[in-house]
Amino acid sequence: MGYVLVTGATGLLGTYLVRDWLKAGVQLALLVRPTRWASARQRVESLVEHWEKQSGYALPRPVVLEGHLQDGSLGLDESTLRWAATNCEAVVHNAASLTFYSEGPDSEPWLSNLHGTKNLLGFARLAKIRKFHHVSTAYVCGKRRGLIRENELDASQGHGNDYEISKFQAEEMVRQADFLDNPTVYRPGIIFGDSQTGYTTTFHGFYVPLKLVSTLLNKIAGFGVPVEEIRAEIQQAGQRLLEVMNLNGSEHKNFVPVDWVSAAMVELFLDPKHHGKTYHLTPRNRTLVSTVQDVFQRVALEYVKPSAAADDGTDWSNFEKYFFDQMGVYRAYWQDDPEFDLTNTTTALPDLLCPEVDEAMLIRASRYAVEANFGWPRPAMVKPDFDVHQHLGELLAGEQASKKETKAAHLGLQVNGRGGGQWELVLANGEIVSAQPGISRRCTATYYLNSNTFEGMAARNLSAAQAIGTGRVVIEGNGVPMDQLTQALQRVARREFALPAIS
Repeated sequence: MGYVLVTGATGLLGTYLVRDWLKAGVQLALLVRPTRWASARQRVESLVEHWEKQSGYALPRPVVLEGHLQDGSLGLDESTLRWAATNCEAVVHNAASLTFYSEGPDSEPWLSNLHGTKNLLGFARLAKIRKFHHVSTAYVCGKRRGLIRENELDASQGHGNDYEISKFQAEEMVRQADFLDNPTVYRPGIIFGDSQTGYTTTFHGFYVPLKLVSTLLNKIAGFGVPVEEIRAEIQQAGQRLLEVMNLNGSEHKNFVPVDWVSAAMVELFLDPKHHGKTYHLTPRNRTLVSTVQDVFQRVALEYVKPSAAADDGTDWSNFEKYFFDQMGVYRAYWQDDPEFDLTNTTTALPDLLCPEVDEAMLIRASRYAVEANFGWPRPAMVKPDFDVHQHLGELLAGEQASKKETKAAHLGLQVNGRGGGQWELVLANGEIVSAQPGISRRCTATYYLNSNTFEGMAARNLSAAQAIGTGRVVIEGNGVPMDQLTQALQRVARREFALPAIS
């Protein structure tokens, strides 16, 4: 299979999908926006390195396409669009805005969830990509109650907020795209942290009340209020919150841990017989709102920092009012959830059902969030000391080899680990003349090595022959004599390029 074009790779679910697909050997091309703090490549480098530290071994780097969904050309230049159209065989659309209420049609969530989907479908049509995997949400059901079937979408239901409407319309748009094979649609419930560690990279939805409660309690403690009084106050506030939200605590929510959602999606993706269906990725047993409330209060109280300061007369009820006002935005979010039909999911994944979202799992997720200070300050972006992409700079910026060149061969180069990546090298008349990101089917042979080995060759501490002879470089394929393969790798590592003259 060729590359899979993935959107939303740097979000919470996206980071897990990238990890699980890389481990499964899937070739990924990630459409990623730059931010004020980091380039697209730095963002991807940081997320992959995080998983390397967890796993203890080097991972391959995906191809990074720096762009965005708000543009008809995906924010990509002509050559990058051409590469994506030529090399990508499937699309996984995971990007989404979680904004609940819009400020207008040209703002979120419409920009990402609706217009972004339209632009991505436009690219898929032009590129003749027929395999489309769409990450929707279980909450396209809107205000419906009872049992929601996987094969249902439009039942003339109303919706609770703009997020639900935008996701509903986006799924409709995908289903109406006549150039696609039957799309595969994944509808997760409310995604939160890792089931085992509580790890998360985003702190929306599930985490908002916990953050507000934690802030509120520490504000109160800052006024010198004893912890015992704080406990009593927060219990009273919790009861008032239920009243404000029109809840009684017996409501149920469909919480799902991110690691399970990713594992389920990857297994479904890897087996074509599961494609073309809709999957509710929701729990077998829903979680009581009262359980979540108890967990939030318990965890927040664990981290209260008592102050010796005397009460300065400040009325902490102002903070309580702010809390209630903020929670009001999420009123629809916390209403009683329907039950979701799991027929397709349990048939396809009988041995991979959602783990029980119990109190212990919720506590792990909540403790992680508080200890991580809800993601602030932002983790520093990884900047490799040795970056193979920069090392190949002239080669990547150069013109492609002329079609008139004789004895041209295409060689793949996959460097795993920090600062690594994937490239296609052009060997013409015995010289390395150009390169581009990604490894295409044109490559008759591919080098596999880690970034430490490549850096050693670049520093001339290791020859290509030594690296190959000691197994630090593995070569798959043939079509080029071994002596030429060895010489080509050495020239790439030592930057001995023969760039075509620019006319």
